[in-house]
Amino acid sequence: MSETFATSAFQTISQLAALPQVHRAFQWFHLQEPKLRDLHRRVAAIPAPTFGEASRARWVAEQFIALGLEDVQVDACGNVLGWLRGISEEDTTADLTRHEPSAYRPCTLFSAHLDTVFPAEAIGEPVQDDSRLLCPGASDNCAGITALLALAAAMQAAELRPATDILFAGNVCEEGEGNLAGMRFLFTESPFASRIRSAVVLDGAGTESIVTQGLGSKRFRVTITGPGGHSWSDAGTPNPILTLAHALTAVARIALPPSPRTTWNVGHIEGGTSINAVPQSAQARIDTRSTDATLLLQLEEEIRRAVEDAVTQANQAAAASARGMSDGPLRFQIETIGERPAARLPEDAGILSALRAVDRHLSIQSQLRVASTDANIPLSLGIEAVSIGGGGSGGGIHTREEWFDANGRDLALRRILLLLLAVAQAEL
Repeated sequence: MSETFATSAFQTISQLAALPQVHRAFQWFHLQEPKLRDLHRRVAAIPAPTFGEASRARWVAEQFIALGLEDVQVDACGNVLGWLRGISEEDTTADLTRHEPSAYRPCTLFSAHLDTVFPAEAIGEPVQDDSRLLCPGASDNCAGITALLALAAAMQAAELRPATDILFAGNVCEEGEGNLAGMRFLFTESPFASRIRSAVVLDGAGTESIVTQGLGSKRFRVTITGPGGHSWSDAGTPNPILTLAHALTAVARIALPPSPRTTWNVGHIEGGTSINAVPQSAQARIDTRSTDATLLLQLEEEIRRAVEDAVTQANQAAAASARGMSDGPLRFQIETIGERPAARLPEDAGILSALRAVDRHLSIQSQLRVASTDANIPLSLGIEAVSIGGGGSGGGIHTREEWFDANGRDLALRRILLLLLAVAQAEL
């Protein structure tokens, strides 16, 4: 990035920050923090497991309508959408009474995922302790949803219109086996897909990070089945659980390169019906991650080989013994249940230049990070995108002890506002 371009981006941010409407929005963030804490607590109380976000989606749609966003809808995938109409050259001749956003105008997608990693029964009444909220999902991603609503409210209160349209979205299926389905739909099947020129994703708390590189991942369900039987009378029948354990032990011995970092994890395992029964099935779900797509493919091959070898060895042992093969051998199946593309934002991308200029203006010390977020999808399609936090601070992510502290939230909200305005202006 040239020094001239960096200076230009900083000048743009300084000019935007000097606008009276922006000052009014900044003031709204500061004065309305009690309202934001209430919204944060309310959304955190609504269970939203992946594939079960409908109740939270309805609530967010109600907030979008109350805040004055236009054409609020829940799309075919379950994403909640609402429009903040921008000012553009076309507006000088356009009919401003139209309710439907112009079909030809570019837009910025501004999103936060609705789902959490927790089942519905794990969500109790959130505990508010001054600025701290204690609840599963309080940071990931109720912090992002609250920031999304805060931006809509402040921009409307300040009568602040961006240069081009902003599509506000509470999207589904970011976590776990959701496989980024909500974001995939927005960028491939949605009627608005062709209009999206850039994306600002809100995920979690904080202000110190900028996710510009999407961590690739591939997820598998490994299932081993067999005839089963009684633990005494059918002893020696091939055991799917034991065979699966042997396979996973072999996977654990796979040598992974120190760079680029590549990982695997068994996040779920199940099988069997009783302590005195040889199980008929065993299953494990395996997550693999890397910034290098080739390494992910190599790791997948190693996992498949480990499972196949373990099953072959178990069947051979059973054939050599006095028992087992008349009822049939063990079989296995490996299904791909999720795949997130690895991608990287170019160093000279306009959205990154704008965000760095914002951070310079607000004296924020930020760092570029690698993570698996909704931004993986637009980045993999060559669309500029970043994933950033909704402010404050948080901890205990993906545990039942998760928390969020609202202190300092307004700094992140100012950051997000200036970024949105700069990106919208760049799209003209």
